[in-house]
Amino acid sequence: MNEVLLRSLVPSVLAVLVRRGADFAAAEDAVQEALVEAVRVWPADPSPSSASRGDPVRDPKGWLVTVAWRRFLDAARADAARRRREDLVEGEPAPGPAPAADDTLRLYFLCAHPSLTPSSAVALTLRAVGGLTTRQIARAYLVPEATMAQRISRAKRTVSGVRLDRPGDVATVLRVLYLVFNEGYSGDVDLAAEAIRLTRQLAAAVDHPEVAGLLALMLLHHARRAARTAPDGSLVPLAEQDRGRWDTGAIAEGVGILRAALARDRLGEFQAQAAIAALHADAPTAEETDWAQIVEWYDELVRLTDSPVVRLNRAVAVGEADGPRAGLAALAALDDSSPGCSGSSGRGHPVPRRAAVAAYLHERDGDPVTAARLYVEAAHQAPNLAERDHLTRRAARLNARLRRPGTR
Repeated sequence: MNEVLLRSLVPSVLAVLVRRGADFAAAEDAVQEALVEAVRVWPADPSPSSASRGDPVRDPKGWLVTVAWRRFLDAARADAARRRREDLVEGEPAPGPAPAADDTLRLYFLCAHPSLTPSSAVALTLRAVGGLTTRQIARAYLVPEATMAQRISRAKRTVSGVRLDRPGDVATVLRVLYLVFNEGYSGDVDLAAEAIRLTRQLAAAVDHPEVAGLLALMLLHHARRAARTAPDGSLVPLAEQDRGRWDTGAIAEGVGILRAALARDRLGEFQAQAAIAALHADAPTAEETDWAQIVEWYDELVRLTDSPVVRLNRAVAVGEADGPRAGLAALAALDDSSPGCSGSSGRGHPVPRRAAVAAYLHERDGDPVTAARLYVEAAHQAPNLAERDHLTRRAARLNARLRRPGTR
């Protein structure tokens, strides 16, 4: 059974049922039943070239649409609201080739509906557009399958009956896809690779420079994946990575996509982030990084988003371009402009990784005592085990040096 083919057909088949009038939850259930039937009856190679004359899998999508639609109608007939769906029952299309129109884009907007929480939108996108099973999604998120099933069921109920009668918000769809990408590589599904696949699919369906910008950003970040961890699983900071292990093909593709997007002169946050990633990728060594230009791109990002996280990253770039004290000054400006962002001592929620950035800048400024204390603080706030271990080792290294005689 060709699992890749099945997964690629799921969104378009589901979209056909929704367009015909099935509510999202019922349509998704019917498609899943059709997939089970396909696994049971399809040959090992369901491609048109392998099908005999008259074989229903000569048109795999049409076959799935027909079976899924019949499963939906069977459920509709058995439902207490049968009379309200009589027009659907009477209007069953005759079996035959599925229309060539691709409604996948509608599913992207439906799964990124503003009524859904980010985690529910991601899970629903992976299920409906990505074609992943509930078990695969649960493993990727490291949660019990029953928990993920409940999350997906709630999300399906939320969007059932939602009519997409106006243009969807591309920015929301892109944020959901970027959340998928940033989930990492847990479980038996590589969510970063899956996000790239889905974003390629979206880029083929909609002509938008920010879609291209996100795809470029993903490719440029993903190109460094092999160099991000040491053989023992520990994190390797960007400046210490073996750049010979970076994927030059992915970098070249990402830069090409980015250039084409920037040439349209409709700058957005994902294009700006991709430009920063491209400057890192373009530097033969860490020392040759064009930090001054990176600061300029962060200035653009601040203008576009005014995000505290962007300002935090800008402080790092300023520290590299103009020295650690300039970086610390930029960090202090962030604290002044964003109440509650000054780490554990401030009010409200601290900016993620603010303590780690402050520790790094203080270390570069020759203040190992403050840096060690902040590395410990940052380790307690780390979002994952690998980052916590990395920060703990940085603190331990500085503390060991401080214990040596004659060391400040």
